[in-house]
Amino acid sequence: MTVLLSFIACGKNDSEETSGTVTINNERFMSQTYYIYGFLFSTGEIVATTSTTPPDITVDTDGTTVKFEASNYKNSFYKAGEYNDAAAAKTAFDNLKTVNVTAWEEWANPLKENQIWIYRTRSECYAKIRIVSLLKEVRNERNYTECTFEWVYQPDGTTTFPAK
Repeated sequence: MTVLLSFIACGKNDSEETSGTVTINNERFMSQTYYIYGFLFSTGEIVATTSTTPPDITVDTDGTTVKFEASNYKNSFYKAGEYNDAAAAKTAFDNLKTVNVTAWEEWANPLKENQIWIYRTRSECYAKIRIVSLLKEVRNERNYTECTFEWVYQPDGTTTFPAK
């Protein structure tokens, strides 16, 4: 029994992150086609839209507003709150332990600092996202944006987020 438990414990991948802070942007790259990088919650990594497992979310702007988009072909976003300052948003984010969403939106739009969003993945797992900062400008004659956000991912399909 001890050997079996040791084997199971050794097989567990402790390197997968379920929370953190990350920055993504809409900078375009070219190979055979244009691609950008987004964020994949299940691995806690920034990945290209051309990856075998594409990102859950990408960020974009029309020059006026900034939004998160999902590549899973279903409504996946819910705005859980918007706060006047970073301290209030952080407190609300940390205290948000479970959610019950009945109406999802296609995009997280418009994104603003100090918002909290819930994201539903294609595999029906959930992430909570706190918008830390946004940058919106013109770079190389193109509308450019970047978003820094704090995130917590719930990999087991429940709507209760793990403690940090």
